[in-house]
Amino acid sequence: MSYENVNSTLGADFRLAARSPTASARAGRLSAALSPYVARYGLVLGFLALWQISSRLGWVNPSVFPPLDTIVAALWDSIASGALVDDIAISLQRSGIAFLAAVAIGVPLGLVMGQVRVVEQALDPLLQFFRQTSALALYPVFILLLGLGETSKVFVIFWATLFPLLLATIGGVKEVDTKLIEMARTYGASRFTIFRRVVLPASVPAIFVGLRLSATTALLLLIAAEMIGANKGIGFQVMNAQYNFQIPLMFAAILLLALLGLAANAVLVLLQRKLCRWSQPAA
Repeated sequence: MSYENVNSTLGADFRLAARSPTASARAGRLSAALSPYVARYGLVLGFLALWQISSRLGWVNPSVFPPLDTIVAALWDSIASGALVDDIAISLQRSGIAFLAAVAIGVPLGLVMGQVRVVEQALDPLLQFFRQTSALALYPVFILLLGLGETSKVFVIFWATLFPLLLATIGGVKEVDTKLIEMARTYGASRFTIFRRVVLPASVPAIFVGLRLSATTALLLLIAAEMIGANKGIGFQVMNAQYNFQIPLMFAAILLLALLGLAANAVLVLLQRKLCRWSQPAA
């Protein structure tokens, strides 16, 4: 081998060695950036991929478990044609009214019960009794009292949504550090000032936990309420598609409900981060 060939080979090896640390560093940065997403969503993506592959290859009955692309296509066609738009609006209206009513009653009542022992002792037995009673078991009672219209549907959702928020609020008030309250009293703060500046801010994280649980409960009860005596709504579309054996549309409505639940949870998490920055762990 000539001197020129040896020199060229050594130069190429040197350049490759000089570039390889940069490529390795880039690969390391890419792996570090993707690893949190893989750890968080890897199992879900694997499940979805298994569903798609098993349905396409016939490992499961595709008429019972359609492929995911067929379900997504059915969802898109239903929304684009306007078939599900009215149902989405009605379902959001029912669950939204019930959820806001639960917030308007549950949060103030929980704050009072958490601070005033007499009120808690008077209402807690009644609260525990009704909390153990399923809202679906009481739904026929609500229908007898309120009729088969919108009022009974909204009220059963409100009933099931109220208790998680109420209990979370009471627990949040009771878990406030007593040393903070004593310190505020030492500085001469009034009871209202202690509530506004100490108790309420310290209870907000627990209240948001109750809000997230209640939002999920509202969507769950929405389906059950719309499956009985309704002619509109996403829950009605689930049952109607099942009766007519429109399985892709049935799964599309279920997927839509899951997406609405994820969106509601994401909004509440974002709002909690904005309002409770002091409670977030330091990076």
